[in-house]
Amino acid sequence: HLPVLNIFEPFYKKHKEMLLYLFFGGLTFVISVITYAFFNVSLGMNELVANIFSWILAVLFAFFTNRIWVFDGKTNGGDVSPWALPKEFFVQMMNFFGGRVATLVVEEVILFVFITKLGFGSMVVKIAAQIIVIVLNYVISKLWVFRK
Repeated sequence: HLPVLNIFEPFYKKHKEMLLYLFFGGLTFVISVITYAFFNVSLGMNELVANIFSWILAVLFAFFTNRIWVFDGKTNGGDVSPWALPKEFFVQMMNFFGGRVATLVVEEVILFVFITKLGFGSMVVKIAAQIIVIVLNYVISKLWVFRK
């Protein structure tokens, strides 16, 4: 703990959720883009199929980081542990994955239109689509999945 960092503490406390979402959302973005590049560019997989595989990995990472650190997704039992399996945990998980499936559809449409139909560069479109998806995912998580 460095004393000079104390000047940032009020800002951090006020914006903790958003800062943590940006941090873990950034890591999820990196996971999504790198795994997409691996599947699409390295393995030559179709962009829509590669996106689904990268989505699975990114969403698994995002669920646990968002639940534990970003939105403090405690269930009525008060436990944020993903290994405590009350009904509320499953409801959160299903809502989270349901919301992410909705944004997966948005992302797949973007990839289909701009890569498959219009011939834009795969990685540029993937990165642009991810920015849109990150914003939509935050809104869904905040207002629906982990609402308090």
